[in-house]
Amino acid sequence: MIEAKIVADSIVNGKRIITYVLTYPRFIHSEFMTHRMISRNASSSRAIPVKKQIQMVMDNPAIPLAFTKNQKGMQGGEILDDKAHELAVSTWLNARDAAARLASDLADLEVHKQYANRLLEPFAHITVVATATDWENFFALRIHPAAQPEIHALAKAMYNAREKSVARILKPGMWHLPFVDETAMDEIKERFQIDCLQESEAAIDLAIRRSVARCARVSYLNHDGSSTTIAQDLELYERLLGNVPIHASPAEHQAKARPWYLSWMRSGNFKGWVQYRKTLKHENIEKYEAELLPNAS
Repeated sequence: MIEAKIVADSIVNGKRIITYVLTYPRFIHSEFMTHRMISRNASSSRAIPVKKQIQMVMDNPAIPLAFTKNQKGMQGGEILDDKAHELAVSTWLNARDAAARLASDLADLEVHKQYANRLLEPFAHITVVATATDWENFFALRIHPAAQPEIHALAKAMYNAREKSVARILKPGMWHLPFVDETAMDEIKERFQIDCLQESEAAIDLAIRRSVARCARVSYLNHDGSSTTIAQDLELYERLLGNVPIHASPAEHQAKARPWYLSWMRSGNFKGWVQYRKTLKHENIEKYEAELLPNAS
C-alpha cells in the first residue's frame, strides 16, 4: 500500500509549502529519511500494541511491488518469471508469519513493544507526516529509473497529488497549520467567541498547539478512531514541549508566512516561511549539561 494525501497546501509570494500524509512500506523509510529538506513525523513501532501490529501485518503486509533478479549494482534486473515470483512472494510471507509468531512469543514474555515490534518492521507499513517548501530535488531523484520501485511509486503519487492540489493563498503573518480542519477551527472560534482566527493571538496560539499535537499523532484522530478534543491536544502539546529538553519535531510543520521582502530567507528548512520550531525557546540544546536534566545519570 502506497498512498500520498495532501492535508495542507499554502502559498505566499510564490513560496509554496505542502504537508503530506504518506503511507508506504517501512522498508523504504530509511531512503525517505535521507532527504533533509523535509520535516517529518512518523508512526512509531514503540507506540503500537504488539497484538495490533501483528494483526496489521497479517491483514495488510508490506510486500515489494515486484521481485526482480539479482545482479550487480543497486538496481534489480528483470522481474522474475511467474512461477519464481510466486515462490518469492510465498517466501516473503513465510518470513512474515515467522516474525509474527516470534513477536507474539516475546509479547507473551511481557517484552515491551519497543522490542517485540521490531521483528515485524520489514512487513509493516508506516504513516508519515512530511512538510517542505523544496520538493523538486526529491522528485528528481526518486521519480527516476534508478530509484527503488517502492519509493519511485511513492514520489510519483506525491507529485500527482501536488499537481491536483490548489494551494491556499495566505497573507503575510498567517499560518500554515496541518490537521487544523474546519471542525477544529470552529471549536477554537467558539471558545474565543470570534469570527476569524486572526482576531485573537490566543486563538492563533491554540490553533498552532492543536496542529503540533496532531502532527505528533500523525492524525486528526486518537488511536481509537475518535476525534481529538482541545483538552487532549493541549495535554499532548505540553507533554512534548512543556519540559526541557523539548520534543520539537512535531513543531516543524507549522509555518508563518513572511512578507515579500523576506521571502528569500530560510527558517529551519523552509524558504519564505518562519518555521514554528524556530520560534521556540530550547528548540535545540547547544550544550548538554547532565546535572541540569532529570534522570541524567
